[in-house]
Amino acid sequence: MRIASFNINNIRRRLPNLLDWLRGAKPDVCCLQELKASDREFPADALRKAGYEAVWRGEKTWNGVAILARGVMPVVTRTELPGDPDDTQSRYIEAAVNGVLIASLYAPNGNPQPGPKFDYKLAWNERLIARAAELVKLGEPVVLAGDYNIIPTPTAIDAHKPERWMDDALMQPEPQAQYKRLVAQGWTDSLRHCHPGEPIFTFWDYWRHAFARNAGIRIDHLLLNPAAAKRLKAAGVDRAARAKEKASDHAPTWVELK
Repeated sequence: MRIASFNINNIRRRLPNLLDWLRGAKPDVCCLQELKASDREFPADALRKAGYEAVWRGEKTWNGVAILARGVMPVVTRTELPGDPDDTQSRYIEAAVNGVLIASLYAPNGNPQPGPKFDYKLAWNERLIARAAELVKLGEPVVLAGDYNIIPTPTAIDAHKPERWMDDALMQPEPQAQYKRLVAQGWTDSLRHCHPGEPIFTFWDYWRHAFARNAGIRIDHLLLNPAAAKRLKAAGVDRAARAKEKASDHAPTWVELK
């Protein structure tokens, strides 16, 4: 079972890229982030023609998350992260697919920091940590997939020239400590587990030919609870998708489970 996470950065603009990647990669499940489309604008018919059923939570202009499943309909368990009934941003959806509970999440960026956006980032992360503490204990496999907007460590294996990110919200000690606490609950960082010590990135900015220089960062993560980690076979990044014309600034990240 191959489960992917892909920050598509505007699904309407990049639908041809997405469909092309789905045809080639054929993931069983694909978690999408940053749809930048309302519920009514989500291209469910086009995805169905490509063989994927979908559940989603859209938001006009910003945010938005979805879960696609090949040949089956995901069974929704949550459409928002618990803990703040006043939070209307579409950043979390959770569904069961073929016996695996999967969450697609788009964590806040937090820039500029310090400030209200950074405070919201930290508060949102605390809510995620609380929900994850419940999910990690389940006997069934659970995958938390998405754009966490956290560079896990201030080192060259997670960021090309990390010193250039030191003022960015993605590299601050507070969210890095939150990510460490989250993983310490018993989650496996699948990409790092399969590629220990190797520089590996999932995002390359559009500026200064960052992708051509491989000047990227790792902010898209698929965390596995112990039941899922036992089934982990492989994890990787589909860099070729980032090289396409009109590509998202993220590349699809994936895990393969037995």
